[in-house]
Amino acid sequence: MDAGMNNTSSHYKTQARCPLQEHFLPRKPSKENLDRFIPNRSAMNFDYAHFALTEGRKGKDQTAAVSSPSKEAYRKQLAETMNLNHTRILAFRNKPQAPVELLPSNHSASLHQQPKSVKPRRYIPQTSERTLDAPDIVDDFYLNLLDWGSANVLAIALDHTVYLWDASTGSTSELVTIDEEKGPVTSINWAPDGRHVAVGLNNSEVQLWDSASNRQLRTLKGGHQSRVGSLAWNNHILTTGGMDGLIINNDVRIRSPIVETYRGHTQEVCGLKWSGSGQQLASGGNDNVVHIWDRSVASSNSTTQWLHRLEEHTSAVKALAWCPFQANLLATGGGGGDRTIKFWNTHTGACLNSVDTGSQVCSLLWSKNERELLSSHGFTQNQLTLWKYPSMVKMAELTGHTSRVLYMAQSPDGCTVASAAGDETLRFWNVFGVPETAKKAAPKAVAEPFSHVNRIR
Repeated sequence: MDAGMNNTSSHYKTQARCPLQEHFLPRKPSKENLDRFIPNRSAMNFDYAHFALTEGRKGKDQTAAVSSPSKEAYRKQLAETMNLNHTRILAFRNKPQAPVELLPSNHSASLHQQPKSVKPRRYIPQTSERTLDAPDIVDDFYLNLLDWGSANVLAIALDHTVYLWDASTGSTSELVTIDEEKGPVTSINWAPDGRHVAVGLNNSEVQLWDSASNRQLRTLKGGHQSRVGSLAWNNHILTTGGMDGLIINNDVRIRSPIVETYRGHTQEVCGLKWSGSGQQLASGGNDNVVHIWDRSVASSNSTTQWLHRLEEHTSAVKALAWCPFQANLLATGGGGGDRTIKFWNTHTGACLNSVDTGSQVCSLLWSKNERELLSSHGFTQNQLTLWKYPSMVKMAELTGHTSRVLYMAQSPDGCTVASAAGDETLRFWNVFGVPETAKKAAPKAVAEPFSHVNRIR
């Protein structure tokens, strides 16, 4: 951790802060942008201007004495025909041209159509909508300490304690504080129902909690030999990834939950994501490798083989995101020694594109409504970058964090993103637009009489 980060932490520690309390930052007033009046170059005739200032004036003086009325009339007619009757050299606006009617009026009226409506460019706020304090959050690239459940409740692990923040009401509650010898918390992940949450621990155990009753349901143990830094749900299957390089599928409905074990990573598994269909699992590790596993060929013995082994990254791969509009498209991001976002066809294992972002890629999120991808980064800007897919043109860069943005989570409606960083703040960004439910619904058509009858006899 660099000196600047230590100074930031010490500054926050001197203040008595409660977890997930509003953190207000002063906003600078925007300066008015004043423009000068600048001549319109496209409305100027530079050739005529040069002639009028040099040769034109000279020729006019020479012919003034000898010109006859007929010659003068000819000169004026010629000037008018050649469009030389300029009175100004500088022009500040274009004179509109007279419309030319190529077709008779009765034909042009029939061909006149409404122009296509151009979709207005979406406004993307450059500052966070809300900032909450997140004291004692663990600044560790390989962990996953933030998740937003389907019931609109955000879970965040701060050292040994898991807090829940209800986005609908803004209320905060404490789910659990882990014993000192078991913690700190190293990963959290909501089940699809938005009620149950899995909590991975430093001592290799995983706890399952019911958030509605604040009750621990069970503890999964014996599968891993070291901390569990990544979790991913697939219906009733909880997949866990450990520092021991193992990936374990746990069926939480049965007494002996371990149903499959995936062996392929040689170092810590720091990223796990199931595809939308639940058929393929992507795993990223500190060994710079991405594996694609197929659920249909999974086996409870040690012979389970990966579908694809992707070795193009040159640093740890934690950021993984399955595309919501193309089932076999996976985006992956590399750490500080790699700095690239890569796109994969998971049917063939082919790398479709690689983009150098210039900094450590900590997490990735796809928009649910647009073809856009959001990435969070470390040194030097600690920013969130919004990309247009597939051109990968930068649409926005969101700054405000003063340390690497390690964790991101997306709201259930897909529009708001929460980001947590080593600067001990949790920020909310309205980066993906307006929720579909908030858009004005089109009025329903009034049913015609007897519309349910095909014909009347």
